[in-house]
Amino acid sequence: MFVGPIFIREALILPRQFKHFLIRSGYVAALIVLMFTASQAAFGWQQVRNIGDVARFGSLIFQVFSLVQLSLVIFFALLFSAGNVAQEKDRQTLILLLMTDLRDREMVLGKLFSSLLLVVVLLAASIPVFIFVQLMGGVSTKQIGWSLAICASSALAAGSWGSLVAYWRDKTFQTLAISVLGVVLFFGVVEAVIHFTGASVIATWMAVLNPYRAMIGILDPLHEVTHSVAVNVSAQDTAIAMIMLFVVLNGYAIFRLRVWNPSRATFLTAAARKDDGTSTAKAISRNIWHNPVIWREICTRAYGRKIFVIKLAYFSLAAFAVTYFQHSREMSELVLGMISPVGLAFVGLALLSLILVNAQAVTALTTERDGKTLDLLLATDVTAKEFVYGKLGGVFYNTKELILIPLVLLVYYVFAGVIGGENCVYVVISFLILVVFCTMLGLHSGLSFDSSRSAIANSLGTMFFLFIGIFIFMMLLIEARSSFFLQFQSFIVFIGAGSIALYTSLTHKNPSGALTISAGVLPFLTFYAITQFLLEGTLGVCLAIAVAYGFTTLAMLVPAVSEFDVALGRTTLDKG
Repeated sequence: MFVGPIFIREALILPRQFKHFLIRSGYVAALIVLMFTASQAAFGWQQVRNIGDVARFGSLIFQVFSLVQLSLVIFFALLFSAGNVAQEKDRQTLILLLMTDLRDREMVLGKLFSSLLLVVVLLAASIPVFIFVQLMGGVSTKQIGWSLAICASSALAAGSWGSLVAYWRDKTFQTLAISVLGVVLFFGVVEAVIHFTGASVIATWMAVLNPYRAMIGILDPLHEVTHSVAVNVSAQDTAIAMIMLFVVLNGYAIFRLRVWNPSRATFLTAAARKDDGTSTAKAISRNIWHNPVIWREICTRAYGRKIFVIKLAYFSLAAFAVTYFQHSREMSELVLGMISPVGLAFVGLALLSLILVNAQAVTALTTERDGKTLDLLLATDVTAKEFVYGKLGGVFYNTKELILIPLVLLVYYVFAGVIGGENCVYVVISFLILVVFCTMLGLHSGLSFDSSRSAIANSLGTMFFLFIGIFIFMMLLIEARSSFFLQFQSFIVFIGAGSIALYTSLTHKNPSGALTISAGVLPFLTFYAITQFLLEGTLGVCLAIAVAYGFTTLAMLVPAVSEFDVALGRTTLDKG
């Protein structure tokens, strides 16, 4: 009862849909498919009889599982906790909760723990898989326990940050963007302090704030051991630090809950009304463009007044990327055997831009639906092309800095002699195609899902799983180091599972033949692009990305325009 009735309702009373149980079983199935794919990449179809090889494989798959699961719980804990509160604000039901006799503690902790319930369930479902990995050898019970402890405590800290930001900001896009940027900036500051302080006490204390460092220490406890001593496998300091962050963030959110909510805009709206309901505010006439949708996206404050906070945080991360480039340009060793340190700076900044662009796109439509303004738009004579292209243009305009800064960094690389002009053109084309794809994916998810929470989770989740899948591909390909044909045979099950998941995501409401083809082709061409990149290919990578993601973008765009009324449930009559 400490967390109150909100969590009790979510845990005990709320009806469970079929997808609730499908997610749990699907997560375990995904881990098993990943294990099979890794075994095929490591051993192929040959029969393994050496116990040492099996133990080394068990250690490898445990490392992959732990790092992937840590990334998943941090991302989805952040997304679910921030999105849960943001949805209450968009639907204006948070004010109703504030009017009840719920304590501030019950509101903050109740929403947080109800948001993290699915994350905790997935962590519990992964325990039997980790135990099965232990049976192969190379992994101890302590390693499994501390790996799960790091994931759980990191989920608490990340979810608390997302919840704090959601109570602070009013707009969903601001909430999601500041939450993601805050986590990335936090890791950047921690690593920067460790780098510049060297082997000092400050660096030691800051290292415990990075759960990835603690996880790597658990996965490879013998890495820094130089003589025969008893190895202590523990991540107690990091777990305690994450729990302390959880306490501090939630304490501040509880303290400021009724200061931030209801927002200032609510009081201004109420003050602008007379007792008889008429407005006292002076009407201001403004010239509206021919396309009112893009005018609203560009010329109004549709996404809040503090949008500069997001851009300021992104500029700070871009400065970190440039600083990292200056200190690592002389390093020749590849990071994780995949990419150069200089390339990592650009890739990290570009991936962050893609996630934020996708968040802007999906919230551009979910905000309309939750604010009940989408129904008003459907009652006007706004055409499908005006709506869809207006939203696309608004997303590109509002995120122009997020798109241009990685390109500016790339041009800087050209002048610094890091990358050639031809390769720069390939990277620019590929990045812009991915930007358009991320934008269209966000709008497609907003049109396909009636629930804003489901739309945001599907859109950002699809993006995240694409990135995670690419990372896993690259790790296992480097581990296998075999020919393309043998690699393709090893990864065929994993690619097929990705195609099925992508098909489910893209064809949720309005399936089409083009989307079905896209779901089948995109994972295969992505796999080809990865192998070509690792083989130092250039044009082949660009062409694969252009075909895979360009065709998928068109497959989502054409139905959005031609079947706009069907997607949104509007019935219109043909004119003339």
